[in-house]
Amino acid sequence: METAQFETDLSLFKYDNLEQLPPAYRDLDEDERTERIEAALSELGDDVVILGHNYQRREIVKHADFVGDSYQLSKEAANADADYVIFGGVTFMAESADIITDDDQSVILPSMEASCPMAGMAEALQVDAAWAEITAETDDDIIPITYMNSYADLKAFCAEQGGLVCTSSNAHKAFEYAFEKGDKVLFLPDKHLGENTAHRLGMEDEIVEWDPWDPEGKEASAAAENDIILWDGYCQVHERFRASHIEDLREERPDANVVVHPECRREVVEAADVVGSTSTICETVEDAEPGDTWAIGTEIHLAKHLDRWHPEVEVLPLCGDACMDCNAMRQIDPNYLTWVLEELLEGRERNVIEVAPEEKELAQVALDRMLEI
Repeated sequence: METAQFETDLSLFKYDNLEQLPPAYRDLDEDERTERIEAALSELGDDVVILGHNYQRREIVKHADFVGDSYQLSKEAANADADYVIFGGVTFMAESADIITDDDQSVILPSMEASCPMAGMAEALQVDAAWAEITAETDDDIIPITYMNSYADLKAFCAEQGGLVCTSSNAHKAFEYAFEKGDKVLFLPDKHLGENTAHRLGMEDEIVEWDPWDPEGKEASAAAENDIILWDGYCQVHERFRASHIEDLREERPDANVVVHPECRREVVEAADVVGSTSTICETVEDAEPGDTWAIGTEIHLAKHLDRWHPEVEVLPLCGDACMDCNAMRQIDPNYLTWVLEELLEGRERNVIEVAPEEKELAQVALDRMLEI
């Protein structure tokens, strides 16, 4: 099998031209920036649409035209007539929006620092090298699947090798598609979602991990002997949750229910009452009876949003005061939002995310395959 035929680079260098917040914007208080953001949006009108991921802070979400998970927001951007799409998310999300929006729409990521650590755990150059090693050990057809939480060049790589993209909601369908097309699956970058999906399909005994950072953790012959090869990546937010958090909660609040994201460790997923994407978590609370209590095993801001949006339901962060926010999402500071909007008023586009044409075309193929399932 041939490996990637398009040029790419490490994500660290791919967006090194994005700009920092000017000093004049660094000390704005909430009242001042809210007034300035609303004034800019009023003048820009339908020329701009703001997307706010579920994990964004309140000060971003309150200005968003759409709030949701990453791929849902990209679809909203594609359906909008706005010239400018401002994505309150992280780099891979802005890339996905650029892939599926029209060429005359510009996607802006307010802060250059909003780079998902999990996406950075599976760089396309690393995966290309691993692919060469593993495929050299077997004649079986390996189908690569990348989680939506990955860079565009990795999506393009998967398309080139006959693979596809998946979300946390349809990962099991992506696995089924892959096993119809080939003999083995290479799943990246989230090993926990991969493991939980394997369990859902009754294939938990077919798993092996590939650790790209540890020479002793990436034996190509061992990988080739198993049907599901999991890349050793993870979400730093969801890996913090432990089964002990659920045990402690059930002891202290026996009336509480637990819903967690499938990026959590296997033992956390097994202990929860409901498992699902951010959309599923939102729907679970929306559908709850008044007076119900739900503990949320995902990023802290979504738990706070749900508690605010549904006062009739008691919403708790699963790990209490120990729950933390996503350090990548945190970089979308509302002062950055103020800056990029006011720059648009002056005719200047700041921090535009633009996927290279060949990568965009291939990544779209991987997304189209996902939509087919």
